[in-house]
Amino acid sequence: MKAFAPVTGPVDPVTALSRIAWLLERDRQKTYRVEAFRRASATVSALAPAELVERSRAGTLTALPGIGKVTAAVVTEAVDGALPSYLDTLQQAPSPMPDGEPLAPLLRGDLHAHTDWSDGGAPLSEMAAAAVALDYQWLAITDHSPRLTVANGLSAERLSRQLDLIDTWNREHDNGFRLMSGIEVDILDDGSLDQSPDMLDRLDVVTASLHSKLRMSHDPMTARLVAAVSNPRVQVLGHCTGRLIAGRGRPPSTFDAAAVFSACAEHGTAVEINSRPERVDPPDDLLALAHEFGCLFAVDSDAHAPGQLEFSRLGAERAVQHGIESDRIVNTWSEERLSAWARR
Repeated sequence: MKAFAPVTGPVDPVTALSRIAWLLERDRQKTYRVEAFRRASATVSALAPAELVERSRAGTLTALPGIGKVTAAVVTEAVDGALPSYLDTLQQAPSPMPDGEPLAPLLRGDLHAHTDWSDGGAPLSEMAAAAVALDYQWLAITDHSPRLTVANGLSAERLSRQLDLIDTWNREHDNGFRLMSGIEVDILDDGSLDQSPDMLDRLDVVTASLHSKLRMSHDPMTARLVAAVSNPRVQVLGHCTGRLIAGRGRPPSTFDAAAVFSACAEHGTAVEINSRPERVDPPDDLLALAHEFGCLFAVDSDAHAPGQLEFSRLGAERAVQHGIESDRIVNTWSEERLSAWARR
């Protein structure tokens, strides 16, 4: 992956507004600020070019829904052929993400990303556009499974419709980049998965994660996780402890990590290095243990918005710090090798 390359003028107004939203997301700015630019982008994209120019010249952009003083200035500068100053300022500011060298440039894709089909903030097409801008070769769309109703988890019917949309997107975009179908499936109390086997068999990748009963006692939690990572339909164990280290925080789940990572290594299930700054999961001691057990790893952003795809740089930095070989990180693999592993 590379960082989002700076946009230079002249720039299309929709592109300018979208890129500002991406950079604000990467920088973890308030949601209302991001949404202001995303709403403005949607409004502008629906306008005829002539009307956009006319309103820009007349100063009537703010009469449109979703466009305020700041977003109107961005549009006007773009229409005039200049690089909007708001965008230029964001691009000139240093990124809060580490460079992740030397691993980050080797990452070819991300196996954990959400869209507005569940609890993400952007449509599938915009997630794909951001992945292409990062020079990725593939991106797995892994929205939540049905039981996670708070995150608008996908029923089998909705997931099937999303698969049709992914297929259509891939047919219409022959640009060397591929959207992969996937799911972040809940691990149920007994270690089974929150989606039918038939649906899971249709997917390119399955990331299995804990989202409920995170305080389950040690032995049942161990059995729960071992069952999940031993399931041949699971490729990745997502944010294995479920901890949160920001805000009010949340302690990690307790389990026999040696037993879980041994099962991961035995079954070829990758341990996710979750790169969300509020997760940084697994913790350092467990990451080192998974490395000792010979596990594969997936450096994933767990992005819920396009700009958050750059979070993977944080995971890449951690992998380098722990001396994890790049060939054991499945995100460095070609699509062909990745697909062969997923079908194992």
